[in-house]
Amino acid sequence: MTDGSNVTMTGAFRTGFPPRAARPRRRWGEPWLAAVAGAFTLAQLVLVRPDLGLGWDETVYVSQVSGQVPAAFFSAPRARGISLLVAPIASWSDSTALLRVYLAALSGLGLYFALRIWRAHFMPRVLALAGALFASLWVTLFYGPQAMPNYWVAVGALVAVGCFVRVRANARDRAAWWGVFAGTALMAWMRPMDAVYVVLPLLALAVRRPRHLAVLVAGLLAGAGEWVIEAYLSYGGLAQRLSDASRIQGGLGWHLAVVDQLRSLGGRTLCRPCTGSAPNPVVSLWWFALPVLAALGAVTAVRVRRPLPVLLPLTCAVTAAVPYLFLIGYAAPRFLLPAYALLALPVAHGLAHLVGAPSRRTARTVAVSLVAACLAAHVAVQYVVLEHTLRSSAANRDNWSRTASALHTLGVRPPCLLSGYEAVPIAFYTGCGSAQTDGHDTSTTGAALAEAAHRTKVAVLAQPGDRRPAYARTWSVERVGVLHAYVAPFVRQGR
Repeated sequence: MTDGSNVTMTGAFRTGFPPRAARPRRRWGEPWLAAVAGAFTLAQLVLVRPDLGLGWDETVYVSQVSGQVPAAFFSAPRARGISLLVAPIASWSDSTALLRVYLAALSGLGLYFALRIWRAHFMPRVLALAGALFASLWVTLFYGPQAMPNYWVAVGALVAVGCFVRVRANARDRAAWWGVFAGTALMAWMRPMDAVYVVLPLLALAVRRPRHLAVLVAGLLAGAGEWVIEAYLSYGGLAQRLSDASRIQGGLGWHLAVVDQLRSLGGRTLCRPCTGSAPNPVVSLWWFALPVLAALGAVTAVRVRRPLPVLLPLTCAVTAAVPYLFLIGYAAPRFLLPAYALLALPVAHGLAHLVGAPSRRTARTVAVSLVAACLAAHVAVQYVVLEHTLRSSAANRDNWSRTASALHTLGVRPPCLLSGYEAVPIAFYTGCGSAQTDGHDTSTTGAALAEAAHRTKVAVLAQPGDRRPAYARTWSVERVGVLHAYVAPFVRQGR
């Protein structure tokens, strides 16, 4: 019989979509998704390790809510969402390990619920594959347990787009309406401009549907409201804050950053300036396979006349990636995390088609074996890059810690103030405040630092060979790790 249940299930297996008549299971979750999320959390704790010190940007975000160190200067592009996310731990504990465990567990839960939203539109195993593809990327594993906003923009994107697909299919799905609002608000809470780029295709589809449009706009305003209010209170207005943010990012405009992003795939967390050669082709092969497999998934979805669950995340991934590929003059792999999360769905759908398309058992076995071998090789490459990234990142953070210990030996202890080379992260490790007289974090002047040196412990950090600041020409110079520190006289008197 052509209309038997076996035919239905076989068709679902081959397309990656559940049968049209099927409804999402009314239980707490899918075992496949729970397994992926649990493995993701465990991999963060085992591979990234909770004892990894805080990075430069993390020290800025954590210092805003920390009870142990002064708040660092908060530049115009930053948003306070991630600071509030870490506040339940950072506000009372200075334990980096505890913060890492908290974020790893939270990121695993976030991935689980974000994928579960799509269960009405993809088979569980396809969703699990999408989650595994995204979670196994070195950049996802590295930033999942970090106090950085990009992973959470990715989670918000999966939630918002998935729930939007659901309300398009069923306007009575109240949970989905709230999901559109919450996912959009989460993205805007973390990075307002990223949220705008992700939801552009949703806004285009919602133009003739006032309710859809209202929920999307409400989510953007709810998430970015604090950022906008702060613009008027502390940055001279919204236009000025946007202008400052553009200047700090090198001036938003036409910049071909595709090659820069390619260079960063080898484990460079920030590629600015992005010079040097591209990584080994084996490392970047997955990057070129990504659009091909996503296109295959899209073509398959169009052929079976169920395009929206595949085409919409694909389109949102493109708009999310555009500013970081074509509008800024540098690269960081974390910028593309929202695009990778959204692309994982059409890519998994394309892979499911490759595996399920052969009608003969032998051909299908060969297809499964080839795909499995490619995925295993991909995971192995990601692990190698992750280890390389961890080694270089840990070395930088160990240097900051040693510099902080040397400063403590000199008598630079809280309350204190640091300026100069890498003063922001080193100040966090030392327990000091930080203030810069130039650069992206300019928040004071040389005269103000000289005045502050009469009432608190001030030190200016510099690389060997750098010119001594004019306001510190009478200060003593000391070696602190690989750096020099110009130490104000008040420090010596305090000792």
